[in-house]
Amino acid sequence: MSKITAENFDHEFPKQYQPKEFEKELYRRWEELDLFRPEQRFDNPEERPFVVVIPPPNVTGVLHMGHGLNGSLQDILIRYQRMLGRKTLWVPGTDHAGIATQHVAEKELREKGKTRHDLGREEFLQYVWQVKDRHHRIISQQLREIGSSCDWNKERFTFDEGLSKAVREAFVRMYEAGDIYQGEYLVNWCMRCTTALSDDEVEYQEEDSFLYHVRYQIVDSDDTLVVATSRPETIFGDVALAVHPEDERYQHVIGKEVRVPMTERVIKVIADSYVDREFGSAVLKVTPSHDPNDFEIGKRHNLASINIFTESGELNYNTPTVFQGLSISDARTRAVELLEELGLLVKKDPLHHRVGKCYRCQTTIEPYLSKQWFVKMQHMANLALQAHQDGKISFYPKRWENTYTSWLSDIRDWCISRQLWWGHRIPAWYCQDCGEISVSRDDIHQCTHCKSENIKQDEDVLDTWFSSWLWPFSVFGWPEKSGELAEFYPTSTLVTAYDIIFFWVARMIMAGLNFMGEVPFKDIYITPLVRDKQGRKMSKSLGNGIDPLEIVATDGADALRFTIAYLSTQGQDLPLDKETFKMGGRFANKIWNATRFLLGNLVNISYNPAQAKNSPLDDWIYGQLNRAVKSVHKAFEQYRFDDASHAIYDYFWSDFCDWYLEALKASFYAEDINEKERALAVSLHVLEESLRLMHPFLPFISEELYQKLPNKLADYLIIAPYPTYQVSREQDNHAFHIMKLFIGQVRAMRTQFSITGDQRFAVSIYIDNKELRHQLSLYREMMIRMTKLEEIHFATENFSEEQRKAQVVVTLTGEDFIALLDMRQFINMDAELAKIEKETKEVTLQLERATAKLSNENFVQRASPDAVAKERERVIIFKEQLMHLKERKRSLL
Repeated sequence: MSKITAENFDHEFPKQYQPKEFEKELYRRWEELDLFRPEQRFDNPEERPFVVVIPPPNVTGVLHMGHGLNGSLQDILIRYQRMLGRKTLWVPGTDHAGIATQHVAEKELREKGKTRHDLGREEFLQYVWQVKDRHHRIISQQLREIGSSCDWNKERFTFDEGLSKAVREAFVRMYEAGDIYQGEYLVNWCMRCTTALSDDEVEYQEEDSFLYHVRYQIVDSDDTLVVATSRPETIFGDVALAVHPEDERYQHVIGKEVRVPMTERVIKVIADSYVDREFGSAVLKVTPSHDPNDFEIGKRHNLASINIFTESGELNYNTPTVFQGLSISDARTRAVELLEELGLLVKKDPLHHRVGKCYRCQTTIEPYLSKQWFVKMQHMANLALQAHQDGKISFYPKRWENTYTSWLSDIRDWCISRQLWWGHRIPAWYCQDCGEISVSRDDIHQCTHCKSENIKQDEDVLDTWFSSWLWPFSVFGWPEKSGELAEFYPTSTLVTAYDIIFFWVARMIMAGLNFMGEVPFKDIYITPLVRDKQGRKMSKSLGNGIDPLEIVATDGADALRFTIAYLSTQGQDLPLDKETFKMGGRFANKIWNATRFLLGNLVNISYNPAQAKNSPLDDWIYGQLNRAVKSVHKAFEQYRFDDASHAIYDYFWSDFCDWYLEALKASFYAEDINEKERALAVSLHVLEESLRLMHPFLPFISEELYQKLPNKLADYLIIAPYPTYQVSREQDNHAFHIMKLFIGQVRAMRTQFSITGDQRFAVSIYIDNKELRHQLSLYREMMIRMTKLEEIHFATENFSEEQRKAQVVVTLTGEDFIALLDMRQFINMDAELAKIEKETKEVTLQLERATAKLSNENFVQRASPDAVAKERERVIIFKEQLMHLKERKRSLL
């Protein structure tokens, strides 16, 4: 607004706060002007840039409230650092999310009556790219709508050409160094997704089942051995029975043969110290292809392995004909029936145990013998642990360090091959002539060993996390030694969720140390877990999720962001429902109305910064603003988003609006135009700095209002300097503190005695400290107006007993402050004294009951310590209430 008139004010500054009217347009302007680029604020060339890489959302759907939380907090950090003058970069991007995205695509195809095999690999991949493009557009738009100030020119996708090159480079380097190897091992297999999973992709659930006790007939004997198993359908894969070598009960059967139930096969009884002599009959069936512990026993005893399952979860040709083609659950039922028919089932006991589930589709995981690719992890884990011990990384909250170190201390090799079509295909080719494997950075057409062209590339793809763990440096062009890589790596801070500390955070640290020689970030902020008001985790199955864009549509992006920051207490879950965000909306509305009030007073007068001379009131608000600035900076140092937003909220709502603006009305409504111009000039400067302070948390409303100010420091608030703490603003504001107490007390007295605002009375105040009395007298007019008094007189001598008895007295304890309120004419003395007498009797009775309870030895000895402590606390409260009632009565007599 260049010149505000009554005619254009309502048009340029609507009465109602309507975020939908300006949020999208503001973002369009920010982006169009390239205000998110790191070059926009660059005050100190010697200082390292502040860099954040976004945890890339999966291209499988839309963003949920967890993303809204994460994105909001990242942007708050980015905007804060940008306004501090640092070269600031936030890299956006998305993850191809192999198994998850393929799962979504296949689900869509099933709804059309098709499978990926109907399309073939190439056509199916084209279809998945369409799914990716559709979801990517939605995700990018959602991030924009919550105000994410990413540098969209640097947006990345884990399947981009450059990132795919980085994936191949990492694979080849590690293969050549012997850190990637291929072998036939027992892996976690999802029969629905038909792929191997790493240990970290298996979730465990408690389930009820049965423990079946089965007889194994000893060959050439009438004796049997009883084996307890929860998996009778895997009997067909048994290759031995095992007993403990020191178990005296079974010494005589070691080396003998037994018949495998329901088959004609014969297997040996072996001795192995793994067997638990306390579990079941202490005889273990050994099934190396379908149990990880049995697999290790099989290796120790050089036993064969019999795989009885197909990749999709049916029993295969290694089982009797009647079982072939049955699902695992159906095979279990049929096996139990057959064992009963053959008289081999002794009994079944209820069993409650943990069962592994696929993290993506919740199918029960089966141990499965398969040839897979693995990464050796121990050396890199040691480096990552050492980086933590050396203080190179810090977690906020600190307690998440335990999750990080415990996982790294018990690490296993990482299975990185996946039996999928969507993903980075493993850069390994098998020669059909010489049988050797060729691993290459580029696609090859002949064997690197024998030059044969009869080669075939590995059908499998890499685990999604194999591209994600390179994210902090692959986004800057690694393995090329680009200028961006040198400038922006290592990054500064990672903001992420606790559930991917081992999936992603620890692996990124290991990759950074392995490929770049330094950690990828210094600080790791772990966000709270979003829950509903009942404390349940938000999920599709419960239907309790909140769409962040729905909140943006109803309350505005600033309401979403500020509420999240305000409630994000480190180490605590974040309970939310749609009503919760009304708090942020109300605060934004308060900011809108306060600014509109100030600018409305500029109507038909000119803004004159030369008039900006401070009054004691102005000195006070600058002091309060200064303290808020100090608190916000301190909070950002420790990633205390809640403390920072609380400091802003308390300052602006209470200090600026409730006190400063209220007090300023005397100047605004004064006939002296110079005083009005002076008050406006100062208050607009305070408002301008206040908007800069709140901008990271409430970017849209602060920018919209900033554009209406006549006293901007920058063309756009997003690149304006952030307020700094100024020692010169610190001063003794004790007089203002007493004024606030006085106003609060007088208002309380009006309420207590039902005295209306038009019933005015005089007050006499005595303060022993002469300087303090003078300072308080400077606020005299303000005190009269804000308490609707007739007059305030500052006494130079303390009041006599006669003066005190003649009026109602209010004493502000501990402030050396006494005020005599001449308001007896408005008080019904008999009614007030009767009311006090009634309250005194009620409180006295409660005090007597509590005291009697504490005098009862049985209660003190038998009641819980909390109950006794609570009763003692009640006694203290009742005594304080009686003292207060006594003082009220004394003031009336």
